[in-house]
Amino acid sequence: MILIADNLTVTNSAIAKAISDMDPGPIQDLVFQCERAGAEAIDINPGPLTKDPEEKMTFLVAAVQSVCGLPLLLDTINPKALEAGLRVSLNPVIINGFSLEPKKLEFILPLAKQYDADIIGYLLYPNGHVPAGEDDLTQIALDLYGEFKKKGMDDNRLIIDPVVAPLMWENGMRHNRNILSLIQNLPDLFGFPVRTIAGLSNLTSGPGPSGKKRLAEQTFIPMLASAGLTYGLLNVLLPETLRTARMSHMLLNTDVFSWVAAP
Repeated sequence: MILIADNLTVTNSAIAKAISDMDPGPIQDLVFQCERAGAEAIDINPGPLTKDPEEKMTFLVAAVQSVCGLPLLLDTINPKALEAGLRVSLNPVIINGFSLEPKKLEFILPLAKQYDADIIGYLLYPNGHVPAGEDDLTQIALDLYGEFKKKGMDDNRLIIDPVVAPLMWENGMRHNRNILSLIQNLPDLFGFPVRTIAGLSNLTSGPGPSGKKRLAEQTFIPMLASAGLTYGLLNVLLPETLRTARMSHMLLNTDVFSWVAAP
């Protein structure tokens, strides 16, 4: 399981101010911390960027890749911002992402073909809602793959995000059990070893005690890893969460164990 830092986000007030002021310092400092903590890729999430989207995304990508050679995830619903980031990115890049929503099929998915980039596909209804059951998840996965292939894309460019649900949702617990099953079954469903990604912070969004939230995330990581998740999107500056993720990966993917190599 490859660990992606979700720390570079506009919901962080210091990062929001840095983007507004076009100040690379706080962004570079945070990226340096994430890479030092063990991040293997960086998610750049500036929000919708309704004002100066191309200029802001160009600035962000330049700021990050000036101090970091890790792969980048460009995480915005603004296609102009995405294209600007794709144009200037020197690092490997993943578009985050598209779904069956008509605007995303029309304006975001074609960018993956144009720039020969990997792209994340969310398993959501065309109206953006989360599917209710495992059968619905499976059908949406097939529909999403069909739209992906209509654009002439190679299978190895697709990454599926089954969308982790908040625990506090009425069907959140059941949905998250369903996505564990789906992650296991997707390679057989598609007929190739499709990659998958999950955002851990979705699990604990909303009110709740911080200690118990962290425990829930630390418990869910091994479950995702065991299901075969390819990429984990998480706060890499939480040491225990990160260590749990790294140990889960080691126990599932290493034949010979060593306490020295253990996180």
